Amino acid sequence: MIRVLVNGADGRMGSQVVKAVYEDKELEFVGGVSITHIGADAGELAGVGPLGIPIREGLGQALEDIKPDVVVDFTAPRVIFDNAKTVISHGVDMVVGTTGLTEQQRDELGKLALQHKTSIFIAPNFSIGAVLMMKLATEVAPFLPDVEIIELHHNNKLDAPSGTAIMTANKIAAARQEAGAKAAPDKTHESLEGARGAKVDDITIHSVRLPGYVAHQEVLFGGYGEYLTIRHDSVDRKSFMPGVLLAVKKVSSRPGLTFGLENYL
Repeated sequence: MIRVLVNGADGRMGSQVVKAVYEDKELEFVGGVSITHIGADAGELAGVGPLGIPIREGLGQALEDIKPDVVVDFTAPRVIFDNAKTVISHGVDMVVGTTGLTEQQRDELGKLALQHKTSIFIAPNFSIGAVLMMKLATEVAPFLPDVEIIELHHNNKLDAPSGTAIMTANKIAAARQEAGAKAAPDKTHESLEGARGAKVDDITIHSVRLPGYVAHQEVLFGGYGEYLTIRHDSVDRKSFMPGVLLAVKKVSSRPGLTFGLENYL
């Protein structure tokens, strides 16, 4: 049994993780940490009934008291870097679903994990379909290098563009460069500031934030007299749970940093 502590256990994603871990016969939910609902039963918040495991305050103290095998973190971009350093310094493996870490921060955490002989897994998206969407996009890019990305999320998402959109742009740019494929110039010269979106690796990303959405992304490729659209939709946060559980079970197999769910598929 792998002992799992969930940081952000009372959040939209965290409560789903608690439920998924509780229902998996290979895993044991041993603790939940948050800054709200302190003392409330984590099982009741997750909808699985009372588990006798209260939400705790203070990640470091919880690690010392509970001694989990793996921490799953779904918290906020502003705290994830410090959270990760805390977990790694305690010699505990970590699965990170919180977005917002820069490449430099990921590299630093990977080196820290190696120093402490532990493992950290970071994924912009835990959906199997989203991983396949990115893979398909990289295969198309050398042949249709003109591309833009539209990502759509709920209005409570704190970062824009999404980590999935950034990772998609990174992968498409690398595939174009390897193939020596270049996009046609964008001749737009008059527009309102921001109307053409943000640029990541010279690929335009448009971010939509509206109530009712969960997590959605379109990759639009344009060609001469044709276009190709790859779209993925997560309509329920349950879609992320198979990927989270896979990462929890696999994280210890790779020392240091692993970035992206495709490494476990």
